[in-house]
Amino acid sequence: MGEQREQMDYQRFAMLPELLSLQKPLADPPEHDEMIFIIVHQVHELWFKAALHELDHARGLLMAGDEPRVAATLKRVRSIMKVLVGQLDILETMTPVEFESFRDRLDTASGFQSAQFRELEFALGMKRASYLKAFPYPDEQRRLRRRLEEPSLWDAFLRFLVRKGCKVPERALTRDVTRSVTPDPELQKLLIEMYRTDPGIVNLCERLVDLDEGFQEWRYRHVKMVERTIGNKPGTGDSAGVAYLATTLTAAFPDLWEMRSSL
Repeated sequence: MGEQREQMDYQRFAMLPELLSLQKPLADPPEHDEMIFIIVHQVHELWFKAALHELDHARGLLMAGDEPRVAATLKRVRSIMKVLVGQLDILETMTPVEFESFRDRLDTASGFQSAQFRELEFALGMKRASYLKAFPYPDEQRRLRRRLEEPSLWDAFLRFLVRKGCKVPERALTRDVTRSVTPDPELQKLLIEMYRTDPGIVNLCERLVDLDEGFQEWRYRHVKMVERTIGNKPGTGDSAGVAYLATTLTAAFPDLWEMRSSL
């Protein structure tokens, strides 16, 4: 007889001993608020991982032409963004004095160094090759390089439209995918036509807008949280802080926003 498989339980399935051992405050003597700061950032990274998992799935569904499941998957990612926004409420319970009590322990560590957040931007089509310079680790470089060079969710959506028989402008289909998506007036005319004639595509477009709005909402709340915590001082790791973050409040899918002025 073969060996009997050990029964799975919740602790082992969720790897709780390993997970709960990863919160290691550095302040000496200990500062109460550092623990919640660590947990919120670690949970953010877990949700970033989940969002990337779902965005990759959505892109695959677009390539397969599975319209209903794409919409459902985009709705799930939007829900993840709502959870991320809610977690900023927790950080905002920390006063500036409480944050300063352990801030020096962060040294050069900064949210700018979150490779998964950059992967999210790249997956949505907000790409900038210069960002790769901030990531010295080979595994992060490899992941970011792959996302930089592969078609984004928006590129997959345009090819989905082609398979539906839509006449997508050639320049939109052959654009340099290593660069951010930029507005295309000709493409906007096509989208306006779709909004007036194809409810299925309208639903998919609106789910993309939901996602884009959710991502911008998180960025806005993050800007205000940082401003509330450190004002206009430089961010951790000598980053530009609020001044830089305010410049990032841009749309991932600009055509879906700009075409509304012509409807």
